[in-house]
Amino acid sequence: MAASLARFSVGANIEGLQCAERHIPSRHNGPDIRLRIFSPVNHGGALPALLYLHGGGYAMGCPEWDLPMIERFIQERPCVVVAPAYRLSFAAPYPAACDDAYDSLLWLRDHAETLGALSEKFIVAGQSAGGGLAAAVTLRARDTGDANVALQIPIYPMIDDLQSTKGMQNNNAPGWTAKATSIAWKLYLHDLGARRTHVPPYAAPARNVDFAGLPPTISFVGDLDPLAEETIDYMRSLSDAGTQVAFTVFAGGFHSFENLCPKAEISQQANRFLLGRFAEFVDEIFGASKSGPGKR
Repeated sequence: MAASLARFSVGANIEGLQCAERHIPSRHNGPDIRLRIFSPVNHGGALPALLYLHGGGYAMGCPEWDLPMIERFIQERPCVVVAPAYRLSFAAPYPAACDDAYDSLLWLRDHAETLGALSEKFIVAGQSAGGGLAAAVTLRARDTGDANVALQIPIYPMIDDLQSTKGMQNNNAPGWTAKATSIAWKLYLHDLGARRTHVPPYAAPARNVDFAGLPPTISFVGDLDPLAEETIDYMRSLSDAGTQVAFTVFAGGFHSFENLCPKAEISQQANRFLLGRFAEFVDEIFGASKSGPGKR
């Protein structure tokens, strides 16, 4: 069912925005990576560049699944969004998705000027597994110095392969369950899953022990989400290391509640929080225009 929905979505555009598709070479001997590129029409000057990584448990999905979120970012502050269709774990387990996401960041770095974007610093964002990839890409960029990720937005990220938190146990809340999490990690880690002590932080960012030098971070999670406690712990570790963190927990929120129930008051609160902090950080980090949201 999910695979059919993804195929149906491929190629969808956002009305009122400039929409393009590119296929770029892998730097890790994989197949070419399909990118979707979105930006305001006729924008003036170089805009912040945002790498957006879709969710789906590392096993499902495509960039077009998250077009509403991409559109909201661009409307809130004009930016150029690059969203890769990274390899999915059913066909290619770790490190395929992480490599594709990182290769996409490096391509964005090298082609920012052509896209009408700033090339000195970048935003990396994603939800769920996409949030996990956002955290992994940000960590990898810090370690290599290949690109300056100046803001990360890992929203309720899937980052802890150990799944040992109390809130994870037998969690059958709507949206995403503990059982789904377990299956997704087995698919993504594949052979690594049998050797849990050897799982690197680029595969499961909750295993990271060095949080120094990571960029300002925005995130939220619902308290019913199986991923709630790992998200809370990750944000606490960032804050303890001196990272500027904008984070909140929404009582009564399950996984992806703001997408599944977009008209609910809690969903509207979550989006106001996310986009409000996004605007503040973009203005502070990039010196972006405070003239308001992106023009359609």
